[in-house]
Amino acid sequence: MSFSKSKSTKRFTYTVNRNDTAKSAGSNIVTIATNPADGHYSVGQSIMTMTIKEASALQNFLNDTLSVE
Repeated sequence: MSFSKSKSTKRFTYTVNRNDTAKSAGSNIVTIATNPADGHYSVGQSIMTMTIKEASALQNFLNDTLSVE
């Protein structure tokens, strides 16, 4: 079963693609892409792609670091 979901903000587009039956490289990925911006923050377009496992590690790091105490 394939799953794909995206969310866009003014500066970024986040995408998750999962395919439970595929074992090939690139079938389960998270992508963070910059959107062209008027003025500052983003020059051109940059894309960061990571595995679901790497994205989970990033999520845990952000949750620990940005949690409200």
